[in-house]
Amino acid sequence: MLPVVILAGGLATRLGDLARDTPKSLIPVAGRPFIHHQLDLLRGSGVERVVICAGHLGLKISKALGDGSGLGIAIDYSFDGTSPLGTGGAVRNALPKLPGLFLILYGDSYLEIDYRDVAKAFLYSGKLALMTVFRNTGRWDRSNAVYENGLVRLYDKKADGVGMQYIDYGLTAMTREVLEGWPGGGRFDLADVLADLSVRKELAGYEARDRFYEIGSPAGIADLEKYLASRGREGP
Repeated sequence: MLPVVILAGGLATRLGDLARDTPKSLIPVAGRPFIHHQLDLLRGSGVERVVICAGHLGLKISKALGDGSGLGIAIDYSFDGTSPLGTGGAVRNALPKLPGLFLILYGDSYLEIDYRDVAKAFLYSGKLALMTVFRNTGRWDRSNAVYENGLVRLYDKKADGVGMQYIDYGLTAMTREVLEGWPGGGRFDLADVLADLSVRKELAGYEARDRFYEIGSPAGIADLEKYLASRGREGP
C-alpha cells in the first residue's frame, strides 16, 4: 500500500480561537484529536506509513503523535521551516521521505473511501497523477472539475463552477516526478499543479460515492461530529 502524505500546515484562520494555540489536526472532534479519526480510516485500508507535512504549531503534532507506534501506524514528519511552503511546496519538501508514488490527503478532510482501491486505480491509469472527485453539483461547495470516463478533463479551483458537476474530494495520488519537475522553488499550491496536469490530460480521476466531511469551520466540525455519533465513533 502506498504511503500517505497528510497536509497539516495550514493556519486554520476560519476556526478562530479553536485553533489559536492548537493545530487543526489536534482539535478535538467527537472526543478525540481529529487526526486520530483520519488515521483510523487509513489503517482500515491497509496504510502502514504516513508523512505529516507540518507548519504552524507543527511541533505540537509531532509531540502528540510521536512515531505512531502507539497508534498502529508509522509516522514521519516534514516541517515547512521558517516560511510557509504552500501545499505543493510542502509535499515537494517531503520528497526525500517518499517513494516514487504516494497519496496526498488534506489535513482537514474526513474521507470514507477505499484508499487501497484509489491507489490501485492510480497504478492502472498510467497517468502522472489521480484526483478523487465527487459529484457535487454545487451542494457542498462550488464545483471545480469536469470528469468523464476516468479522466479529469479540467480542474480549476478559481472557476465559477458553471458547467462543472464535480469537486475535488480531497485525496490525490501522484508520482514524485511531477513535483520534482515543477518550476521554481519555495511556495506553490497543489491546485496549480493539478490544473496543469488536467490540461495536459495527465490527471486520472476516481469518483467517490460517499460525501466528504471537513473541519475547516465550526459548522464543518459540528457536521462531522453528528455523523460520527450516528456511526458510534465517539470517545477515546
